[in-house]
Amino acid sequence: MIEIKPVTGTIDAIVKVPGSKSYTNRALITAALADGESMIANALFSDDTKYMASGLNVLGISVEEQQDVNKFIVHGKGGAIPAREANLFVGNAGTAMRFLTAMLTLGNGDYEIDGVTRMRQRPIQDLLDGLRQLGADVISKHNDGCPPVIIRGKGLDGGLAVVKGDLSSQYFSALLMTSPYAKRDVVIEVKGCLVSKRYVDMTIALMCQFGVNVENNDYKMFLVKSGQRYKATNYEVEGDASAASYFFAAAAITGGKVRVVGIGSDSLQGDIHFVDVLKSMGSKITMGSKWIEVQSNTLHGVDVDMGDMPDVVQTLAAVAVFARGKTRVRNVKNMRIKETDRIAAVVNELRRMGISAVEYEDGFEIEPSPPRPTEIETYDDHRMAMSFALIGLRSKGISIKNPECVSKTFPDYFQRLEALRIGK
Repeated sequence: MIEIKPVTGTIDAIVKVPGSKSYTNRALITAALADGESMIANALFSDDTKYMASGLNVLGISVEEQQDVNKFIVHGKGGAIPAREANLFVGNAGTAMRFLTAMLTLGNGDYEIDGVTRMRQRPIQDLLDGLRQLGADVISKHNDGCPPVIIRGKGLDGGLAVVKGDLSSQYFSALLMTSPYAKRDVVIEVKGCLVSKRYVDMTIALMCQFGVNVENNDYKMFLVKSGQRYKATNYEVEGDASAASYFFAAAAITGGKVRVVGIGSDSLQGDIHFVDVLKSMGSKITMGSKWIEVQSNTLHGVDVDMGDMPDVVQTLAAVAVFARGKTRVRNVKNMRIKETDRIAAVVNELRRMGISAVEYEDGFEIEPSPPRPTEIETYDDHRMAMSFALIGLRSKGISIKNPECVSKTFPDYFQRLEALRIGK
């Protein structure tokens, strides 16, 4: 457990956040499928990316880790998977589970992917159904629509896959990244409305940088022409917008100013629009192509649709505690299938702090009041730990249980937060 001490002065800092987890794991997959050596610079080294890298190594695709310089060297096999059988463990890394499941359909052998207890509760059936429509042989081992997943690799035929869009954009990213190696063109049709569209934008942009084109028909249908191949590429990962959100929020909460470098107005990451929410709450925002600065002002509550940036909803909850008036978050039902049921977790912990919070099926409402000293349960969820720690920057007696869970995406988060607090 770690206690967060309140800020005593005024925060005025420049921060460089780690590389994007989302881009790092996407780049690892595309580089593994490319023919030849790719270099991924400014990569994130965390539990999630290490599970991905180790999984590729087990499959016979060499991934060299140069952690001292935040770099992966990937020796791609041109769409081939050398291993004829493998049992992979990916912890609670959703991107690794979903992306590797799709990729392994290109192999020639029997594979199984499993994870921690929570991963075995996270649905994956819609992805499996999509892959089966494209000719893959994939099943949920226990027939419950969740991992472990068994893949009998025999290549991917291609064709049409119709997939529900309301649960996870990662299903679509997984299908898209694998599709160039199908025997025929792949058409992916979205049933309903696609959530977290910006993550799919990121996937398509990264595929393009590795030499593959995707046609996007207004997020209702995607086309990947057969015969395209990824080209070995030197790729630099931009800063992680989700990680940046904590430092933007720290400025807003404490009455300070923080500039984050390495990510800016050019970013496709949906979570970068967290600063738009802070602006609507009263913060001052300035930005360039490679930096964003947040300066605090009087905060007021908002009513906001966070459907395209669910990973920063918990960060917003921490800010809302110190705003004037209620904050209502909507359209984030898919938060219930993340590392924990994040809607329930946010409401539970706010109530334990003495703050009025109402839970809805698709979000929550917060009525701010001074937090009382509390030991925060993190539910083994890195984002619960990182976001609720921010409350301790302004309120005494806030402690975070199981702080080690942040290693999933941001291993040195608490050291960075303390450096920000004391002005280093």
